[in-house]
Amino acid sequence: MTQRHWVAAYGDVPAEINPDAYGSVTELVEQAMKKYASKTAFVSFGQKLSFADVDRLTAQFASYLQREIGVKKGDRIAVMMPNLAAFPIAFFGMARLGAVQVNVNPLYTPRELAHQLKDAGVKTVIVFNGSSPTLAEIIGETPVTTVITVAPGDGLPNSALPAPAIDARLTNTISMGDILAAGKPTDYTPATITGEDLLFLQYTGGTTGLSKGACLSHRNLVANTEQYKAFMKETLRPGEDVIVTALPLYHIFALMVNLISYFSLGAENWLVANPRDIDGLINTFRDSKMSVFAGVNTLYAGLAAHPRLKEVDWSHLRLSVGGGAAVIDATSKRWQEVTGKLILEGYGLSETSPILSINPPFIKEFSATTGLPLPSTDIKLVDDAGNEVPLGQSGEICAKGPQVMSGYWEKPEANKASFTADGYFRTGDVGVFDQRGYLKIVDRIKDMIIVSGFNVYPNEIEAVATGCPGVAECACIGVPDAKTGEAIQLFVVAAPGATLTPEDVIAHCRTALTGYKIPKVVRLIDALPKSTVGKILRRELRNVPAAA
Repeated sequence: MTQRHWVAAYGDVPAEINPDAYGSVTELVEQAMKKYASKTAFVSFGQKLSFADVDRLTAQFASYLQREIGVKKGDRIAVMMPNLAAFPIAFFGMARLGAVQVNVNPLYTPRELAHQLKDAGVKTVIVFNGSSPTLAEIIGETPVTTVITVAPGDGLPNSALPAPAIDARLTNTISMGDILAAGKPTDYTPATITGEDLLFLQYTGGTTGLSKGACLSHRNLVANTEQYKAFMKETLRPGEDVIVTALPLYHIFALMVNLISYFSLGAENWLVANPRDIDGLINTFRDSKMSVFAGVNTLYAGLAAHPRLKEVDWSHLRLSVGGGAAVIDATSKRWQEVTGKLILEGYGLSETSPILSINPPFIKEFSATTGLPLPSTDIKLVDDAGNEVPLGQSGEICAKGPQVMSGYWEKPEANKASFTADGYFRTGDVGVFDQRGYLKIVDRIKDMIIVSGFNVYPNEIEAVATGCPGVAECACIGVPDAKTGEAIQLFVVAAPGATLTPEDVIAHCRTALTGYKIPKVVRLIDALPKSTVGKILRRELRNVPAAA
């Protein structure tokens, strides 16, 4: 690996961190429970839990799992719920026993859920009542023997909140609310946990075939937490920060940044169960006086265009972090105009716990990059033959560091294909370094479009087209073309009230793109297909019905 040329841009940030600063994530969060005992840890549905409350409730949950269910170190337990107070209680309780959390999207289809539960060998599921019909559909074909159901108020001082019914096909379920009832025992035998022990099976999105479980250890997450805190030190206010968590906690970005990192720093965390309720989210911004917010480009874009955003007092906001997908320049400008803060874009994957690089807080303008690699992180860019490319040329991003997974769960062949001979994880993303060491993501290898032999990356086209007046958001794909092999088809969502034509968009693209990069077809649609964390699903654009 060539010298880490990006370290020169670090300023006061250390080049290395200690990935063994804590023996486990359990040790990390337990220290925070004691240090910040009297402070508010979580706010959910207007109700508060202190760090001491979280300590007691997670001990109760751990005690129940161990005494009544027989959970032991290494057991895989699935958690399938939105951002409710029960999520961190379940997570920390399981971590105290050395169990492995299998994070499950509560909007999964029965097929997706069945695959994940069987692949991970899950015997216990902690499921939101509203997702219980999906589990009921397939539970008979899985190893699951214990179902713990979760209502919105479980774990809160006033638990009597409206809750969906539990699917009647699920029998002998256990209520988490009952488990956490006052007076339950809090004694359990803590597991002896090392950094190498698994903490999460974090399943990838499954964009190509069935999803795979990334094996993330306690050391992986301790390392990424320490890397993040070292890199963002000047923005942190231990014991004082307020963070709003709108991104789902089952997603590794929010799980590491919002939950583990900021809990360890004594932050007050406002949990948003339904981020699609933009008015409710803006009310949370207003009431929380947040200092930190993390989101994805589509969420930022939707918020920045909302007229009520100007009602919020943004004087407390110190940090806006973007990840999960490329942050578009136009989105950052709109957000900055309203809030006064840049979006600091980062980059990572489920397999890397997740952050590999992020923009430093001292930059003064939007960089249009994913920033600098984190301390203790090596990144090299390689060509199709596996050779490292010269500085300034693009190549596949390959990463090595203490935050990188050990491999996929029981997938030896996939592991061979996913790592280079010298141990770097192959991300499947194409990137380029500038002279300062800032990393720009060009695109996913599989999303690349080849027009008359030229490589075209959708991110570039989308960034330009989003700058066209009247364009709210857009995405492009390659479609077969008899003349050029592939042609670019751009799908555009117009801003509310905008008068926009395909010709307007194409004319705008001509001002900034060379001929072969200009979309051949522009289609106006009402909404882009997205994942539950706001990523635009380009592959689903191929299923959009043809215009009448």
